[in-house]
Amino acid sequence: MLSIKRIKQLFILAILCGSSSAVPAESSITVVWPARPPFQYVENGIAKGVRLERAKQVFAMAKVSTQLIEEPAKRIWASFAAGKKNYCSFDWYKLPEREQIVQFSVAFEKTPPYSVLTNDSVLAQVSSHKNLRSLMADPELTLGSLDSVSYGKELESMIFYSRNKQLRMNVLPRIMARMIGANRASYMLIDKREWEFLKIGDPYISNTRILDLEGVPEGLDSFIVCSKDVSAAVMSRLNAAIIKVGSN
Repeated sequence: MLSIKRIKQLFILAILCGSSSAVPAESSITVVWPARPPFQYVENGIAKGVRLERAKQVFAMAKVSTQLIEEPAKRIWASFAAGKKNYCSFDWYKLPEREQIVQFSVAFEKTPPYSVLTNDSVLAQVSSHKNLRSLMADPELTLGSLDSVSYGKELESMIFYSRNKQLRMNVLPRIMARMIGANRASYMLIDKREWEFLKIGDPYISNTRILDLEGVPEGLDSFIVCSKDVSAAVMSRLNAAIIKVGSN
């Protein structure tokens, strides 16, 4: 027969075991990303791209269970604004309005300065400008820009005050680059690596021309962002993983 002392010990052990089993495991986090070839995109049903693979590496190293999904940029930020839980994304600049609804990691990547993409019809006029401020002061030219992305505070201000005609649309970079090739706009700002990938096999984009002008702001840091409910412990592990992956 069990002693009273032993019964009490077993009772306390049962309570402790029950309490520990009641502690929920960390929920899987949905990691969404906007299509941006060659950095992250879907081809023949397979998600690929160097930045996507880097993000996977960071979350795996941080031991965070994830479900990765491609979503349009506007839907991503609408979900953050609506308070969607266990929700993260990557490849975003830090802006004050975003800091109000998400938490930012340490810098995930440093982006290079933008280049100017133009077409043969206006190449001479565009290249006659030696710097970006002069280019944006030309009222005869049309600037094509993407409504679905931010160009960073400095460039957004330059675009806002530009004397160019404006064609701002909620389209993917590939579509805007094709519009440049078709001379629907005179020029756009683009990451040169993006253009080198997009022009392959696309006659509209392969006919465009890339220029590097003075006065283009330096590239910005991009970040992983997560909904406010993601724990400090998870964010700390993500930050450590980003730093470790970056050192490699």
